[in-house]
Amino acid sequence: MSDDPYSVLGVAKDANDAEIKKAYRKIAKECHPDLKPGDAEAEAKFKAAAAAYDLLKDPETRKRYDNGEIDASGQERPRQQYYRDYAEAAGNPYRGYSTEQDDMSDIFAEFMRGRGGYGQRTQEFHAPGHNLNYSLHISFLDAVFGASQKLTLPNGNRIEVKIPAGITTGQTIRLRGKGAPGYGEGPPGDALVTISVTDHPVFDRQGDDIHITLPITIDEAVLGGKVQAPTIDGGVNVSVPAGTSSGKTLRLRGKGVKKRGSSDRGDQFIELTVAMPDMVDDELKQFMETWRETHSYDPRKGMPS
Repeated sequence: MSDDPYSVLGVAKDANDAEIKKAYRKIAKECHPDLKPGDAEAEAKFKAAAAAYDLLKDPETRKRYDNGEIDASGQERPRQQYYRDYAEAAGNPYRGYSTEQDDMSDIFAEFMRGRGGYGQRTQEFHAPGHNLNYSLHISFLDAVFGASQKLTLPNGNRIEVKIPAGITTGQTIRLRGKGAPGYGEGPPGDALVTISVTDHPVFDRQGDDIHITLPITIDEAVLGGKVQAPTIDGGVNVSVPAGTSSGKTLRLRGKGVKKRGSSDRGDQFIELTVAMPDMVDDELKQFMETWRETHSYDPRKGMPS
């Protein structure tokens, strides 16, 4: 399968945001592991689509990919360096990825003050290396439960990033000593890894709580009963009260995301929605016509006309 996110989603490079989102949702509905358990090919296709959508849905990230600044996984591409780049970086070939805004002229001014004159060095120059900024795309469930992933650096080295449970998009993980090398005997900088979490087609995280919409049939709404509902821990049976209307919400305590600094978890909220059958047959139609004649009611009573 191609690594190009446009090819993965099956859209043109000039596709607009709506077209990209529509393409991702189509693949998610067809291939999500919750909908096709045990289908490795479908799962791989979904994961590739999720990563592609996560990269293209952000205008800034999409622009950087189109300009060749990052690859399809969101990692920085090694940029071509010229003599001036090396001279300005004072021995640091990754200065272009630095998150600091310090003026290099000040550093060299300090460096030159340490010289007693041209060709006469009287003082060593030492300074910490720059911090390097990276982005890492992770799945929804990896963000919920925590995980460990490998991050490829511009020089080809790979480092392990331990993702804490409950992390959210925009949060940054600091890897101490994994940044640019220091000047002289100065320590290396840090690697700052900004996390981007892929959307899930079923679960919606709001703080430490999980929200889903669960469709039920007409008979389940009228008669009530047990139905299966997905959670981040797997499927569970929930009780639908008899006479349930669309919009009624059930609460599963402790089925949400682990709270930071605590063993407690948030809750899961299940909003029920009554789904009509694909086709209303004559038997159902006749029954409802008869029922209407003797059980008519007005759910909109009291609303302004």
